Amino acid sequence: MRICCLLLALSLAGCVRYRDFALPAPEGAPEAVSFRWEPLPHPVLGRGAPGAFDSVDTLNPSVALKNEIYFNFYSGYDGRTWHTGLALSRDGLNWERQGKVLSPGPAAWEGDYIAANGSALLVANEFLYWYQAGRPPRIGLARSRDGRTWTKLPRPVLDTGPRGAWDERAAADPYVIRAGGRFYLYYLGMDRARRQRLGVAVSFDGIEWYKLRSNPILEPGAPGAFDENGLGEPAVWSSHGAYWMLYTGRDRRENRRMGLARSTDGVRWERVADAPVIAGTADWNRSVVCDAEVEVTPLGVRVWFGGGDRPEPAENLNGQIGAGWLRLEPAASTR
Repeated sequence: MRICCLLLALSLAGCVRYRDFALPAPEGAPEAVSFRWEPLPHPVLGRGAPGAFDSVDTLNPSVALKNEIYFNFYSGYDGRTWHTGLALSRDGLNWERQGKVLSPGPAAWEGDYIAANGSALLVANEFLYWYQAGRPPRIGLARSRDGRTWTKLPRPVLDTGPRGAWDERAAADPYVIRAGGRFYLYYLGMDRARRQRLGVAVSFDGIEWYKLRSNPILEPGAPGAFDENGLGEPAVWSSHGAYWMLYTGRDRRENRRMGLARSTDGVRWERVADAPVIAGTADWNRSVVCDAEVEVTPLGVRVWFGGGDRPEPAENLNGQIGAGWLRLEPAASTR
């Protein structure tokens, strides 16, 4: 029976299905909070050595904890192709490279450009890694017990939308969380006008996904805003009685910064007007801050992120990975 169910799920992978849904009630009691952003001044994972797969850009951290070791499945660019690499750490700050672990192919849908920009979860002692590949971009799934040897599903698990849809030309930048026994995948969608917005899908098994019928969930900002030219790379968590999302916004000069949005149900989102827009504060990330990955801790939300000193749309940013803390604290009383 389990084999039949898996075959059915695989046969449905890549199909575009829709559903109305909401996430379970968020963790904690609702409360007013204030925000502080505390970045470390230097990258925690720089570019690789000349000629390495991550020599041009090291970006898109995706971090999972197993046996008290942090596994960072990050994206490396060598000037031609994006791969997924692995770095390990005991504290989340001092990383040791383990090399390239995932590359494009052999499935025809992936092409030869990218198998990276992913989102990893540890489920039943197995890594599940949803990643971006192909042209147009779509989202695939790979599995691994050790984080080094992977088995890919043969087809995308989240495809682009139908003609005229908001995600007709791209389904990319996956970020997956678990809540109430289900998987929720937040992602970038692009339409034929090249507008980049954010949406969400739900799954019971991580393979067969249903897109929210009312997608997209977040639109670009107003003219002149830091995110007027498109959104991407969402990172979602639950705390303080709400769902929170760090997302990347692009302006018309391709500078990138991160903004914060809030939701009570995970599907209806609004920007947090009094939260800081997170911009680069050092030479290495003066033009680009993007690609958030979050860890909720008693001390606050730890954030790993990508940064670069060149405002390019996709790559050649001199990209490196940084870290910082987003402190969400009870707002001071006004009485």
